[in-house]
Parts: sequence; C-alpha cells; structure tokens
Amino acid sequence: MNPLSAFLGRSQDDHRISTTHIGIFAALVQYSADRGCSNPIRAFSYEIMKIARISALRTYSRCMHDLSDYGYLNYKPSKKKNRASTIHFND
Repeated sequence: MNPLSAFLGRSQDDHRISTTHIGIFAALVQYSADRGCSNPIRAFSYEIMKIARISALRTYSRCMHDLSDYGYLNYKPSKKKNRASTIHFND
C-alpha cells in the first residue's frame, strides 16, 4: 500500500488531522515519488511548502511536528539552513 493510502486510512477517524496535515503529507509523498520513492527522504521545508501550497513556515513546522507526534511519520528537522530535514514514513 502506498504511504498516502495508508495515511488516509489511518487518519480517517483521527479528528486531530486537518486538511493542512493531509496537504503536507500528500506533498511529502509526491516529493518522495519524484525521487524514486525513497524512504526516508531528505527535504527542505520550502520544497514541501511549495508543493503543499503553504506559505507560513510556522504552520508547516507545527503540522510536521503534529504528524510526527501522532505517529504518522518520523520527522527530524535540521538545525542548519543548508542541511535538509529527514522524514521517514511510518508503516
């Protein structure tokens, strides 16, 4: 099962998940698919924000931390601007 289908199935009854979370997760899946479906992926926030059409870094960061805290993915943000963050899709 692809990560997006698995996520949508798992999150269907999770009322903590908003359309923004779904948009970011879908953007992550697309980003991964464009790079050969790698897991984990290394990405900069601005790359994912562009795909998800999110303009506020604060919203992106909050949703990424939520998705990680809720167990949908494992997010390790980079502390350096020139180094991409690591994102691992959970099964």
